[in-house]
This record gives sequence, C-alpha cells and structure tokens, in this order.
Amino acid sequence: MYPLSSQKKYWTFSSPEQLNDLRLKRNQKFIETHGSHMDDQQRMEFFLDANEEHLLLKQYEIYLNDFCRRFEPMMPKCVVGTAIHYFKRFFLHNSPMDYHPKEILATCVYLACKVEEFNVSIGQFVSNIKGDRNKAMDIILSNELLLMQHLNYYLTIHNPYRPVEGFLIDIKTRSSMVNPERLRPHIDSFIEKTFFTDACLLYAPSQIALAAVLHAAGREQENLDSYVTDNLLNGAREKLPALIEAIRKIRIMVKQYEVPLRDRVKLIEKKLEKCRNQENNPDSEIYKERMRKMYCDDDLEVAEDNSYYIADSSADMSALNMSQ
Repeated sequence: MYPLSSQKKYWTFSSPEQLNDLRLKRNQKFIETHGSHMDDQQRMEFFLDANEEHLLLKQYEIYLNDFCRRFEPMMPKCVVGTAIHYFKRFFLHNSPMDYHPKEILATCVYLACKVEEFNVSIGQFVSNIKGDRNKAMDIILSNELLLMQHLNYYLTIHNPYRPVEGFLIDIKTRSSMVNPERLRPHIDSFIEKTFFTDACLLYAPSQIALAAVLHAAGREQENLDSYVTDNLLNGAREKLPALIEAIRKIRIMVKQYEVPLRDRVKLIEKKLEKCRNQENNPDSEIYKERMRKMYCDDDLEVAEDNSYYIADSSADMSALNMSQ
C-alpha cells in the first residue's frame, strides 16, 4: 500500500521548491568538488548549471519513453512508469556531469523489467538496441548495482495504473456514465505526460490517477463532479479541498510542460562531454586504468597488452536505439 511504502516515506516530496533545492545542491556539490581550482567565471563557462542539467534530463526522459514504446515484446505500462521513477530518483542526488544519463537510462529500464516481473533476458533486452549490443550489455550490467545503491534499494514503485483500474470499475458501478472504457486512451495519454513532469515525486499515485480520469471525462464531455463528491468522498468531505488542489496542480504541470529545444540540448550535450567526470567515463584513460587495477586486484587474467573489453559508452544515443 502506498501510504505505508518507501515511496511515500522517502521518495515523495513536499513541494517543487524542495526538488529544485535538491537539484541545485547536487549541481553545486559537483562544481565545488571538481572546480575548486577555477574562479567563478571559469566555472560558469565550463560546467553545466542546474537549469542546463534539468533540460538535459528532460530530453533523456523522452528518450527513455521512446525506447520503451518501441520495445519488443510490448512492454507493460507499469515497467515504463517504474523506469521513469528510477531515472528521476537517481538524478535527484547525482549530477549528469558525474554519471552520463545515456549510461543510466537503459539500466533503469532493465531493472524495472526485473522488478515488475516482465521476464526478458539481458540478451532479449539488448536485441532491442541498435548498434553494438555487447557494448550496450556491458553498460547496463556495469551500472545495475550502482543504480540500486543510489536508490537505497527501495525498488517497489506504486504507479497510477492500478488506481485507474479501480476508478473505472467504480465509475461503471456507481455512476451513470455510458461506456467508461472510452476514457482509457485519454487516461493513458495524460499519465504518460505526467511522467515528463515532477508529479510522480510530489503526488500519490491515486491523485495522479484521479486527475487523469477527470481529464479524460472532460475530453469526452462528461462530468464526474458528483461522482467524486457524493460517492468517492462520501463521509470524508473535509478531504475535498486538498484533493481538488492536488488535481488542479497536477493538471497545470501537464499543461505547462514544454519539450526541450533540441538545438539547445545539443549544445548542452557538447558542453557535457568536456565537463563530465572522467573517472566515470568508460571511454577515458582514467576509467580504463581504474578498471585494469580492479581486475588485477581481483586476480583476473588480463592479457599482456591489457586488451580486455571495456565498453565505449561515449557512443551517441543511436547505439542504444534512443535517438530521435
């Protein structure tokens, strides 16, 4: 149950301002750690600021959703929702300058498949990826434990889809609406749009689900106000103002969402390649040397020319089948 879940206790926040504060601190911490030898002007020119990080991550959320939509066999909606949650949670406390989002994205989807019991092997998973599949497999598996650690192993996600089913059954039973199933396309579209906002970090899944149902009813020229007040909240009218306010804010978030400008994102990506943490860049010599030492320390056999495989995760998004 969501009210007793780790999602409610640790990963649902009180306001957008709290989220913005976490993202600003994340950005400042990275810059202070890696830019201590620079003056303020040099830092501003070299590193991404918090707004640039936010735009970049918004674009990669679109990549994640597109990858899931193209996945074969068809991916359940709950897997997509869980993967989005993981991606958002990871980057609340980690800068994309520290861990490139293209190296975390597919891992979020793969872990979500496991948690939601959508049984695909790693081989089946990477068969959906264009380009070097061995490279993609290495990226995913090398980041899986890292991702779980940064999620504090709180992996169970409560998505809005289950509450939606409950609402539709209840509407069929206790309202006069004809064929409530016609709401479903609008509901699914609305929930997908919430994934590109911070709604899942601020509101309960049932609130998001109800906002989607009421939005869908409006699109179908139906009015469910009496259903909400007389049936859904019968005996608990004192909760109505807070519920109305939550639904209003969720719908505003969806309405105000803007797709990041692709040209702007490309400039940010170019800047990121220069300022990212090379210790976490599998294409860097620092990273390769660290891997060599780790393998040697583990008494693994390494060829005399050190020619073991290290993923070149600096490949562009087409290597993970997530480019537009």
